Amino acid sequence: MKLQRTHTCGQLQHQDVGKSVILNGWVCHCRDHGDLLFIDLRDRYGVTQVVFHRAQDAGLHTAAKTLRPEFVVAVQGQVNLRPEGTANPALPTGEIEVLAQTLEILNPAAPLPMEVDEHAEVSGETRLRYRHLDLRRPGMQQNLLFRHRVIQTIRRYFDQLQFVDVETPFLTKSTPEGARDFLVPSRLSPGEFFALPQSPQLFKQVLMCAGLDRYYQIVRCFRDEDLRADRQPEFTQLDVEMSFIGEEDIIRIIEGLMVTVMREAAGISIHAPFPRIAYREAVDRYGHDAPDLRFGLELVDVTDLARQSEFKVFQAASASGGVVRGLNARAASEQIPRRQIDALVQFAQEIGAKGLAWMRIEGQTVHSPIAKFFSPDLLVQFQKRMEAGPGDVLFFVAGDLKTASLALRHLRLRLGNDLGLIPKNTYHFSWVVDFPLLEWDDEEKRYAALHHPFTSPKPEHLAILEEKPLQVLARAYDLVLNGVEIGGGSIRIHDQEVQKRLFRLLGITDEDAEIKFGFLLECFRHGAPPHGGIALGLDRILMLLRGLDSIRDVIAFPKTQKGTCLFTRAPSPVAPRQLKELGIQPARAEKPGSISHEK
Repeated sequence: MKLQRTHTCGQLQHQDVGKSVILNGWVCHCRDHGDLLFIDLRDRYGVTQVVFHRAQDAGLHTAAKTLRPEFVVAVQGQVNLRPEGTANPALPTGEIEVLAQTLEILNPAAPLPMEVDEHAEVSGETRLRYRHLDLRRPGMQQNLLFRHRVIQTIRRYFDQLQFVDVETPFLTKSTPEGARDFLVPSRLSPGEFFALPQSPQLFKQVLMCAGLDRYYQIVRCFRDEDLRADRQPEFTQLDVEMSFIGEEDIIRIIEGLMVTVMREAAGISIHAPFPRIAYREAVDRYGHDAPDLRFGLELVDVTDLARQSEFKVFQAASASGGVVRGLNARAASEQIPRRQIDALVQFAQEIGAKGLAWMRIEGQTVHSPIAKFFSPDLLVQFQKRMEAGPGDVLFFVAGDLKTASLALRHLRLRLGNDLGLIPKNTYHFSWVVDFPLLEWDDEEKRYAALHHPFTSPKPEHLAILEEKPLQVLARAYDLVLNGVEIGGGSIRIHDQEVQKRLFRLLGITDEDAEIKFGFLLECFRHGAPPHGGIALGLDRILMLLRGLDSIRDVIAFPKTQKGTCLFTRAPSPVAPRQLKELGIQPARAEKPGSISHEK
């Protein structure tokens, strides 16, 4: 390489006119105007227009005609002002161009399987398959640069507060913490396995027991679970733990972090403290424990009124211990025509509801297919409860609490978008607190921890832990941004007897606890300080701040919905020799058309 760059492609401006410069980069666009040939040269810093003039150097002009998109080139030339009327104010380099005097083709590019263009329509599968090309797109590069800025801001913030960055192991012990583990066979211990950590939960508690009272880590976590837009089998977590503190200390530190990140990395001003809402109130008013508080459309319980109607669906739900809940799409009748209501009914059924009842208020009249099942007085009571007036459309879902809440939560979000009720470029942080410690798992017929089994009950509820476990509240807190949970944490149990009591409720005997968590209990026996912390989903935060729909766009090399990497073709088969070393029997493939007799 003879021509090593003196400037980047986003650097040259008016004050550089007359300079001799060397640029290196990728050919972005070519425009042949006969005697003049223009190329846009791109690197991660920006784009500079380069012009090849036949009258100036015919041989150089001819060589430039061989250039194609994504050729890697070096250009030496002189910085000139663009001719009057041709400046591009959208570019930092838009006032100037470089008149080429020397061209070195560093690497030609074969025909491309996708356009490296911000606005080109490219399928998600193609983008993941040719990730090296996708990452050349300016938007993707800006996503990764933004990620870098956020991480650097986080590190500076915690360093100033005397937190210590400690790495924890990737090869660890499989423990029943929630999601399915990724297992790693051990060659040196045949038949035994490591697990990739779902989080550093146990290690950070051990660090508190070791006396490192302020810990943080930007750490990779692994969960072998079904994927969706905001989940990946490997993801990045901001992990924080502190000793000798309470809930307010954690909340104050994290609010300060988010204010700092928003200001320094995103240029957005927000203010603390963030509002708080109790778990039960969040579910009752918004149908979910991560409510989007940027708009209204709150849920209303009308079970007692529905019981008085002659509508059998409502009667059945209330008689079986279920609920009837609704929401009021205020003054929306002109915006919600009947065909859209029918589409919303289908939408509610697709997300698990048996149906969606509705009433349209027009003047003093209620229009609805179910209006005949309600007395005039009962209709008035419904309107009063729902605070309904002319032009409002009321929607109702009947069923068990979980199904009705979930359906109305999704309906609320859809109506918020359809009716333009959700403000753009707004960031609303909130805390959800007062979570139940436990929930009942109908499938397993046992109690399960709502967060994880190391979350401390509220001290005043310890007396009823075994007697009324579902009434016990946890010292837990979730951070929500625009209706998405971006973090969760708690004050931890630090007393081994309390930890054993909770394990027993979860069906973990004292013997099993020693086998699975003995190292943690031993730390408790040797003196554990009161401690607590939080884990923030860094990928989710970046996704929301960049206004994206998927965390795949803020991760350099993400996986597909099926957990595969299209770029590297992982996972992939390995050599039989490798399996033999691990003591693993290769999976036997059936011949096409054969029938297996194995049971």
